[in-house]
Amino acid sequence: MSDQNQLEEFFKFQQGIIDEFRANEGKVGGMFEGSTLCLLTTTGARTGRPRTQPLGLMQVDGQDMVVASAGGAPTHPAWYHNIRKNPIVTVEKDSRTFRAIASIPPGEERDRLFARIVEQEPGYGEYQTKTERIIPVVALHPVDLAPDRVKHLGDELVEMHDWLRGELKDLRKRIDDVVEGRADDVTATAEGGNVLAELRSHCLDFCHALHIHHAGEDIGAFPVLRERFPALEPVLDKFAEEHKVVVELQNRIKALVEDFAPDRDDPVRLRAEVEDLASRLEAHFDEEERQLVTALNAMGPAPERG
Repeated sequence: MSDQNQLEEFFKFQQGIIDEFRANEGKVGGMFEGSTLCLLTTTGARTGRPRTQPLGLMQVDGQDMVVASAGGAPTHPAWYHNIRKNPIVTVEKDSRTFRAIASIPPGEERDRLFARIVEQEPGYGEYQTKTERIIPVVALHPVDLAPDRVKHLGDELVEMHDWLRGELKDLRKRIDDVVEGRADDVTATAEGGNVLAELRSHCLDFCHALHIHHAGEDIGAFPVLRERFPALEPVLDKFAEEHKVVVELQNRIKALVEDFAPDRDDPVRLRAEVEDLASRLEAHFDEEERQLVTALNAMGPAPERG
């Protein structure tokens, strides 16, 4: 039998399993009778088309897992390359169908999970002995989480962004007070405070909070996301570059605010600089939330803050 014929026979066999799975709410007979299977639909890395394959479904500590064993073949299966390009997948499990995001546990975590899987299904250990490649373990995290779940890391990112949005709005209001040209208001507030001093203090506090937030992403969240979700690397690189641009804007605004003298400097320029920063930050926050919240939520609950 030619290679082409063998491939056609394999696809025909696989389609038979898929049809039987869907007709019997996840139950399959024959050589897979008694096994727990799922259907995983990925997006083709080269074609962009949906690709569905039956896989053994494992659970470790309640987490759904699949294994890119390919029967111990020397190369990773196509579906694994697909999730490295696009981690959003569709999972059919029993009679349920749901969207999920596939993460790739790295290093020691992968080793721990693989050992637990081999305890349940020793065949995966046998597959590993047949190949020099490290067989990947892949975790499937449902995208549509229950509304009463605990707060996750993605939710915490949105909360931080919303707080920074509020602080930025307040900073812009304080600058408007200066720009409006009310001379008395530039030097004193109705409560006896100094508007310019308060503006400087608020600007310093906001810039410091923003710096801490972005530094935390650069050295904490982004490296972990790169490991678990290789498809996110281009957008993470983009966000890291945007952080550098924001730093330059922050430093320029801080210098303008610290040296600002109402009788000498043009307040309109100060407002224009802050509006530029605000516009860039709003777009940056929106895009981060669109691209990262699902992946961050898949990584688990946010730590409790004391």
